[in-house]
Amino acid sequence: MSSIYREITPLTQNDCFTLFSRVKEEFNFPLHYHEDFELNFICNAAGAKRVVGDHVEIIDDLELVLVGSNLPHGWFTHQCKSKKIVEITIQFHKDLLDEKFLRRNQLSFIRALLERAGKGISFSREIKEAFRPRLEQLTQKGGFDSVLELISILHDLSISRNMRTLSNSTFTSDQFTYYSRRIEKAFEYMQTYYDKEVSLADVAKVVNMPEVSFSRFIKKRTGKTFIESLNEIRLGHASRMLIDTTETISEVSFKCGFNNLSYFNRIFKRKNGCTPKEFRQNYSGSRVFI
Repeated sequence: MSSIYREITPLTQNDCFTLFSRVKEEFNFPLHYHEDFELNFICNAAGAKRVVGDHVEIIDDLELVLVGSNLPHGWFTHQCKSKKIVEITIQFHKDLLDEKFLRRNQLSFIRALLERAGKGISFSREIKEAFRPRLEQLTQKGGFDSVLELISILHDLSISRNMRTLSNSTFTSDQFTYYSRRIEKAFEYMQTYYDKEVSLADVAKVVNMPEVSFSRFIKKRTGKTFIESLNEIRLGHASRMLIDTTETISEVSFKCGFNNLSYFNRIFKRKNGCTPKEFRQNYSGSRVFI
């Protein structure tokens, strides 16, 4: 997956989900993956190409796909002639409905749906047509009602018929074990002070470890270096600011802890597959965070 962009979504730990709605002329986001689940409804894009995992397909005029955590996916203009492509994208944390909650009998169908989403799920035309009004209305809801409606939508999708698994392979990696009190404390500290100077020594002190030991520890537990972990936190906040505010890119960079604008631009493009300016333009539709 080294040639596929890892998107850092603008969801924070305080959000339940984000909903993005827009009309656009083309698909221009690269093949990518992210930790969050994604439910994507697309209308009026017949002839576009969808890639989910190792599955490639030309879509018709209605599209509804659920993509699991860390599953590569993307839509591409291909033979689509439409200049009014309608897209509603819902992204929610992979632990929005945690494992213990999903073990309850009443949640068994949702649990099965989310597990199956690890390979991507495409729904029948009947389901696409039936759920379109609910997804459009969800853009008008807010607060607790919208959370309940999202769970209701997931439940109703989970008991629907005629859904297809897309990819032959799952791309979710269980290679790394994140669960550690020291790792939690380290990330809590970085989340709190991401906009300030944060050094390896600072975080190592918080978790009561020598710098060299902590450096090895975080790499082993997360698969990322300390700097990569800190930068991802900062880039997540930067993505949110690019969407939510009219701050200049330079202001966003400095307010998210980057003291060098060219460095910020470089790693942002490396992680997101586009520049901060292009990212802001790409999210020029209506986005809400719940």
